[in-house]
Amino acid sequence: MISFQIDWTERGKAMAGTIIDYLRKYGDRSFGERPMNDVDSLVLCQLAYLKFDGMVPDIRENKPFVYLKELREHSDFDRLFADVRFEKSNRAMVEAALAGRRFNTLRLNGYINLVEKEWETQFCAVTFLLEDGTIYIAFRGTDETIVGWKEDFNMAFLSPVPGQAYSVKYLNMVMGRLRRPFYVGGHSKGGNLAVYAAMKCIPGVRECILKIYSMDGPGFRPEVLREGDYDKIADRVVKILPHSSMVGMLFERDIRYQVVESRSFGLAQHDPYSWLVEEGEFVQAEDIYERRKRMNNTINEWILSLNEQQLRTFVDTLYQVISASQAEDLIEFTSNWKRSMNRVIAALKEVDEQTARILREIVRSLFEIAGAHMRREFSERRSSGKGHGKHKSRRTEESKEVPPTE
Repeated sequence: MISFQIDWTERGKAMAGTIIDYLRKYGDRSFGERPMNDVDSLVLCQLAYLKFDGMVPDIRENKPFVYLKELREHSDFDRLFADVRFEKSNRAMVEAALAGRRFNTLRLNGYINLVEKEWETQFCAVTFLLEDGTIYIAFRGTDETIVGWKEDFNMAFLSPVPGQAYSVKYLNMVMGRLRRPFYVGGHSKGGNLAVYAAMKCIPGVRECILKIYSMDGPGFRPEVLREGDYDKIADRVVKILPHSSMVGMLFERDIRYQVVESRSFGLAQHDPYSWLVEEGEFVQAEDIYERRKRMNNTINEWILSLNEQQLRTFVDTLYQVISASQAEDLIEFTSNWKRSMNRVIAALKEVDEQTARILREIVRSLFEIAGAHMRREFSERRSSGKGHGKHKSRRTEESKEVPPTE
């Protein structure tokens, strides 16, 4: 029975499409015929990753919206796809969007793209005007810059990080001008910024929000939610996670979320192009993989067990050794992998003894928490009388989360 279920799931995954296939199939349906949905939101969040610099009016400029289709004629059109990680997929998505009337009339404005090394900030946002007159504000997730990833880590101990503060200012500024119902969302860190901005924006703007989309975006430390106005927006937050989410489960407990199937494994499911779509909707899964949930709980407990100085030391040291590679972004870091790692290893040797001792203590605490979780789980299974066979079956299904090795 288990083998049959796995085979059926694999056949289903092979037959299901992605957001690109969704655009090809439903791209001719107007928003009047087919209202805005979760898949459309992911399309717009992914469009926010394009490099619109010099092509879309800046947030500080008082210029009219530009049509996405007009950018085809721009001399820098190919620069939209400068992110080589998703170049082919992004090109295919844009072409599919422009081929149908649903997004053919999509207009853009209010673009901002900041990378401030001194303040460890990477912030990008764009405002979309949909065919039906609705506004969608999208915050870009972490891009390929090493500074962007450092800001993500800073969320573990610093609130607000500069990107979060910028997101509130952006939302207030844009909607102060437009004053109409709107959606706000983002993928990865962009989802975190969308929720944060919705919590902290002025009441008049908050009242105009239709939905807040967090597409596998990390959550918040408990005190941030307590100090914010999360309760005032909770019923409008749509959190969507892939089957093996880790990024989106950071700092999240007892929250409402939807889980979607992915054609990838493990952390690769963070890629929006791996999320499965069928009949115009995401393919739903029951919940996050049980093993991944246990790992996420361990990581969250570990982070929350550390004081601010320990976290700051850990994050700063990690950034220090990665920056030693002298790569400007993660693409350069991985393309020159051997050289990058040699420099990282050399940098690790230069870490002073006090920092090294703190790092050892931090890592030791992670293993201690993980061990406690394993012992507690084993004890609960013994006391509940769960059979070994059932445990083994669940492991069989969860093992699909990890790609086979040759």
